[in-house]
Amino acid sequence: MAFPTLLTFLLPLLLSLSPSLSTNSEGNALHALRSRLSDPTHVLQSWDPTLVNPCTWFHVTCDANNHVIRLDLGNSNISGSLGPELGELKHLQYLELYKNNIGGKIPKELGNLKSLISMDMYGNRFEGEIPKSFANLNSIRFLRLNNNKLSGAIPRELTKLSNLKIFDVSNNELCGTIPVDGTFGSFPMESFENNRLNGPELKGLVSYDFGC
Repeated sequence: MAFPTLLTFLLPLLLSLSPSLSTNSEGNALHALRSRLSDPTHVLQSWDPTLVNPCTWFHVTCDANNHVIRLDLGNSNISGSLGPELGELKHLQYLELYKNNIGGKIPKELGNLKSLISMDMYGNRFEGEIPKSFANLNSIRFLRLNNNKLSGAIPRELTKLSNLKIFDVSNNELCGTIPVDGTFGSFPMESFENNRLNGPELKGLVSYDFGC
């Protein structure tokens, strides 16, 4: 009978530690991000990996359970690239990285951020394709990727994002046609301008990636 007694004692202890363990993994993910970025104006100076969790860091907001829910680094004069570790921020709701000099490909792991409401990454140097994994962002309402160097076709998988209110990919190097299904039927043409797009998709006449 010693084992159940020990388990009864340890289980509450382990449960009490779980938020700390979670925020520690989030801190590790953010510290990995910091290591990828150049920060000449020291906006990330408070990001100390020795702290128990990142909730005291500037530009990071946590909820009552010490989960990271906001990352506000817009217009921060940072450069570098993003890595897959950002996908560890499972509770993140707002990812604000606009108007910086961040380049490279957008990690497909950002599609793991199921709680995300807003992703603002406009005004950077992101290149490559828009990840199809973004179709998993069922809570997202605002997705702004304009003014980058993104290429390829707009993934048709994104048309199933029923909560999406604003989608802006203008001023990139995207090709193919513009989706018309789901909420995409209500987005203004300005959201797609200054690309290599061939206008709205003509189903049954040409493939969606026509011209790519």
